[in-house]
Amino acid sequence: MAALKTVAAGLALTLFAPLAAHAQAAPAYPTRTIRFIVGFAAGGGVDTTARLVAQKMQEGLGQAVIIENRPGGNSMLGPEIASRSAPDGYTLLYAASGQMTVPPAIYQKMPYATLTDFVPISMMTSYPLIMITSVKHPAIDMKGFITWSMANPEKTNYASASPAFTLASELFKLKTGTPGQAIIFRSSNDSVTNVIGEHVTYAIAEPPPVVQQVTSGNARALAVAAPRRLAELPDVPTMQEVGVDMNVQLWSGLFAPAGTPPEIIKKLEAECIRIAQLPDFKEKLRTLSTESIGSTSEDFHKSIDDEIRMWSGVAERANLTFEQ
Repeated sequence: MAALKTVAAGLALTLFAPLAAHAQAAPAYPTRTIRFIVGFAAGGGVDTTARLVAQKMQEGLGQAVIIENRPGGNSMLGPEIASRSAPDGYTLLYAASGQMTVPPAIYQKMPYATLTDFVPISMMTSYPLIMITSVKHPAIDMKGFITWSMANPEKTNYASASPAFTLASELFKLKTGTPGQAIIFRSSNDSVTNVIGEHVTYAIAEPPPVVQQVTSGNARALAVAAPRRLAELPDVPTMQEVGVDMNVQLWSGLFAPAGTPPEIIKKLEAECIRIAQLPDFKEKLRTLSTESIGSTSEDFHKSIDDEIRMWSGVAERANLTFEQ
């Protein structure tokens, strides 16, 4: 009987030895080039941030990290391509809130589902929106602007370069009861320029095209839609400070296709958190009026879910329709 047990044990070792050897030989991730798909053209804000993250991740993981720009489809082509990629950690999506939380709130059909087709890895950056008017506008503060708008509904309109800015402006209208028709432009730079030229009453836009115009005296900032004031505009109050219950920040972050192994997600999450804490990374973002975040995957998932619900509510209450 003892001899039989010895034979059986030997046979088991023989059968399972190749499996154990294979497990021990499994290569640690990553072993080759990682690709970030970015659904915007090179040189834009999201692309710039993606390249900063890619550079730091390449240094941290010891493998090349390259950017593949895939603009098109109302900025949804990149995420669509990434959603169909192999879930092996070598093709990732670097995306913005305008691609991942706004479209689900305004479109009936989409080529991808944010929280079904992707695993959020980490929110890497965020930046507040700033409401501006022309320096020639009669209202010099938010209280005066609301009073003027209510008295001049036919003269009140706002500039918007994308559905994200339209939703933010409509949220402002819902919170304040003010009127205002949307005037659509091709870019935030165009929106800001037309506000300065008094062709449009106001705009709610991101910091890069706004801050310099405000500091140079070409535009007047009424409020920042963020929990705290912007360092570059310390005299501009937050929406909360001027009595408007509104906190809107856009963001960018890293995603993986659904089905990516949890151990790879955790490694990438840890790397993103490390990058977000680097002083030179923070300083570079500061020059772009952008804040370094580096969230956990769990927190990122919750933020996205909450934001989709918020924007869906705004679109419904404002009775908005968008062409895809």
